[in-house]
Amino acid sequence: MLVPSRRRLRIEVWIVLGLSLGQSAVYSVVQLLDKMTRAPLAQGTSTLNRSQSSREYFDLTYQLLDIVFALVPVLLVLYFLSEHRPAGHTGATAFQKLGFNFGRPGMDVVQGLGLAALIGIPSLGLYAAGRALGITTAIIPSGLDAYWWTVPVLILSAMRHAVVEEIIVVGYLLDRFGKFGWSTPLAIFLSAMLRGSYHLYQGFGPFIGNAVMGVVFAWIYTKTRRVMPLVIAHAILDIVAFVGFSLFGKAMGLG
Repeated sequence: MLVPSRRRLRIEVWIVLGLSLGQSAVYSVVQLLDKMTRAPLAQGTSTLNRSQSSREYFDLTYQLLDIVFALVPVLLVLYFLSEHRPAGHTGATAFQKLGFNFGRPGMDVVQGLGLAALIGIPSLGLYAAGRALGITTAIIPSGLDAYWWTVPVLILSAMRHAVVEEIIVVGYLLDRFGKFGWSTPLAIFLSAMLRGSYHLYQGFGPFIGNAVMGVVFAWIYTKTRRVMPLVIAHAILDIVAFVGFSLFGKAMGLG
C-alpha cells in the first residue's frame, strides 16, 4: 500500500476544507465583520435553516438538495480514509477507522445522550450571557414556514450538520493532523478553533461555546476512536434546537 506524503496530505486537507467547513469559516468571518460594521452585534440576527422559496415544493426541493450536496465532502473524506490494498488483502474500512458504524449501538446512544446534556445545558447559559454582554446575535434556529415537511426536513438538517462536522472536523482532521506529526493537544486545539470559527457569524459567544464543545468532543474521540457518539450528541442538540423552535418558538414569543 502506498503511503501518501505529508505534502500530499496537506494539499488533500486544504481541498477538503475548501469544499466544506473551511469555506464556511471564511464566510462566517466576513459575515461577522458585515454585522459588526452595520450595528452592535446584540442587534443582529442569525437565522439557521432559511426558507429558500416562497413556493412550498420548490422550497422543499432546495432544502433537500442542500442536505444532499452538503454530504458530498463527507463521501470524499471517507474515500480518502479508505485503505487501497492489492486484491485479496483486507483492511479496516473508513467507517471502522472512524468508529462511524453500529458496532456498539447501546453504548454510543448512552454516551451521545450524556454528551448532549453536558454540552446543551451550559450552552443555553452561555447564549444568555453572550446576549447580555452584547457579543452574540439573536439566533433563530428555523426560518422555515410551517408545512407538513418542515419537521422532517429540520431533523434531516440536524443529522446533516452532525455527520458533516463530526466526521470532518474530528475524525478526519485528527487522523490527518496525526500523520503530519503534530501533537494531540495541538490537533485538538486546531480542530476546536475551526469548529468555533464557522460559527462566528452568530457572534463571539457561539464561537467560544463551539470551541469548548470542539475540545471536549475531540478529546473524547482520542480516547474512544469512535465518532458515532459525537454524531448522536450533535444531532440531538440540533434537533432539539431546530424542531423545538419551529414547534414552540412563536408560542414562547421567540422569532
